[in-house]
Amino acid sequence: MPSAPVAVGPFGIESPAFSRRAALKAALAGTAALALPAGVPAAKAAADARRAAPRRYAMKKSINLWAFPYPERMNLEECLRLAKAAGFDGIELNYDLDNDLSPKAGTAEYQAIRRLADKIGIEISGLCSFLFWPYPLTSNDPAKRARGLELAGLIAQAAHDLGVQNVLVVPGAVHIPWRTDHEPVPNDVCDQRAREAVGVLVRQAEKVNVFLNIENIFFNGYLMTPMEMNAFVDSFQSPYVRVHFDTGNIAMFQHAEHWVPILGTRIQNVHLKEFTKKGTDFSLEAFRPLLDGTTNWPALLEAFEAIGYRGFLTFEYFHPYAHYPEALIYQTADSLDRILGIKTG
Repeated sequence: MPSAPVAVGPFGIESPAFSRRAALKAALAGTAALALPAGVPAAKAAADARRAAPRRYAMKKSINLWAFPYPERMNLEECLRLAKAAGFDGIELNYDLDNDLSPKAGTAEYQAIRRLADKIGIEISGLCSFLFWPYPLTSNDPAKRARGLELAGLIAQAAHDLGVQNVLVVPGAVHIPWRTDHEPVPNDVCDQRAREAVGVLVRQAEKVNVFLNIENIFFNGYLMTPMEMNAFVDSFQSPYVRVHFDTGNIAMFQHAEHWVPILGTRIQNVHLKEFTKKGTDFSLEAFRPLLDGTTNWPALLEAFEAIGYRGFLTFEYFHPYAHYPEALIYQTADSLDRILGIKTG
């Protein structure tokens, strides 16, 4: 006697459970889907949390200019256009001593940059600078302190001329591990000098309507906890002194998602820096491209969501690719799309 035929399920897999009744139900479901009126979308598949955030976060994508080979291989306009093409909402620009944003430029040059950004259709998410390291606001050298204060004022004025409100400020440093010319500053002296310097700057910031966003560095040995940061920022009793929270700077021994609820709505701007706790290199080389580290991104985004943060998330990375640098920009945009739940597949 011949054996009963074995039902074949989806993908050709033999399945006794795949009966004629099941086949009929599947056919009817397919027919019903085809019968949907034009313009009525089919039910959307649930997001797969293995591929991207299962919810959409209403924060804005930004990238710092340090991720581009500027100015050696790309000019500023090329960087702006690449950021826009990759899908970024904004780009963070850097103030130095020689290039487009520097003491060599003035109001006319900054306004031209703003017009260019507007024409391209990309926002300027803020201004940043490495000049706080050679000219710390808390240096033991009075000349360096004075120059640092002067440069910080110029950065605030540049932001005003660019129509930008966010200025990152490093208020001081007990220690700067990557500079051999920095003499350590006692903790109490560092704190006193930092408060004096920011107290001077806030008067100018109020006049030009820019935020002084104090960044958590950790490597500098100052403002090492979110409670210390809150006490420093709150002491000025000014809405123009805020927090620029960097997710990677504290990642060596702490966790970014623990800081966010404590800093709360003081956070005005954010650097997304990926960090790996698996390595032993505690220099700038420990920072990685987004998702190539140990940051708990789902927990961190939920923490930002809980405080109602709706500003920029700016990827900061100091090593533009030597070959095909556009790849880093597009990879970062894709990573941010997944972190923010924009891309789900």
